[in-house]
Amino acid sequence: MAPPALLAKRRRAALRTAAFLSPWLIGSAVFFAYPLLSTAYFSFTRYDGFRPPAFNGTANWSYVFTDYPLFWPALRNTLWLVVVMVSCRVVFGLGVGLLVTKVKTGAGIFRTLFYLPYLAPPVAATLAFVFLLNPGTGPVDTLLDGAGLPAPGWFTDPGWSKPALTALAVWGVGDLMVIFMAALLDVPKEQYEAAELDGAGAWARFRHITLPNISPIVLFAVVTGVIQAMQYYTQPLVAGKAAAGVIGGSGQQFEPGYPDKSTLTLPQLVYNLGFQRFDYGAACVLALVLFALSMAFTALLMRRRGGLTGADA
Repeated sequence: MAPPALLAKRRRAALRTAAFLSPWLIGSAVFFAYPLLSTAYFSFTRYDGFRPPAFNGTANWSYVFTDYPLFWPALRNTLWLVVVMVSCRVVFGLGVGLLVTKVKTGAGIFRTLFYLPYLAPPVAATLAFVFLLNPGTGPVDTLLDGAGLPAPGWFTDPGWSKPALTALAVWGVGDLMVIFMAALLDVPKEQYEAAELDGAGAWARFRHITLPNISPIVLFAVVTGVIQAMQYYTQPLVAGKAAAGVIGGSGQQFEPGYPDKSTLTLPQLVYNLGFQRFDYGAACVLALVLFALSMAFTALLMRRRGGLTGADA
């Protein structure tokens, strides 16, 4: 058994460590642990925000997974956006970052032009895209018609609405461009020079030098992109409303997902159930599903980071 003086010293060290950690511990408890536990509790209750919650077992879970007709379309759309939209943003952001780092003349102008779209407010950018891609009067389809190419319906066509949202996300890829550009500038030039002396081509240098050096940044971009896609709410809702010609007013309900549930996402259902239909129990179920999917994707990416970036795991 340790002497009392040593035990007292260890106790003081533990208290000192806890004091330094207290801001993080308090913040995590108040803003993460308590909301998460409350969400789990409310998911097993009948609660409308006005009357006290009443325990109803797994009724909310059964309703969401078996009886709620919008859940599965929203889940499929959300997973589509996670896979396709995040991949396109990361690839395009890395490509733009590579391009900007290679430009010798006017690099500042190119950086500004590629970064400016990211600063556009989401609602304004979405409305501008709906106008540009309008199948009847939009300039994009007008140019395609003039060139003799097929003009898609974009936000009015269920088959093209998600690609149109992906194009909107790729247009605002300035944040990833800056991150990748900083990472690319930190890659040691000596490695490129040695590879060139060995006769390595551009693709070999990118695969064996660039990717391994920036692999943590690629992983960061993918993980944060997945989390953002899981929270994708404003752009699909605004695009659906604008394409449908709906101007939302006070007290007016709009069933999200136009056209034909193709822009419906899980965060929209959380808001629709919780704040429009006052079914907080079912909304909490959806929130927990989003949390579980985000954790699962993040854990998978962290385990498979070697295959994702070409580096050794």
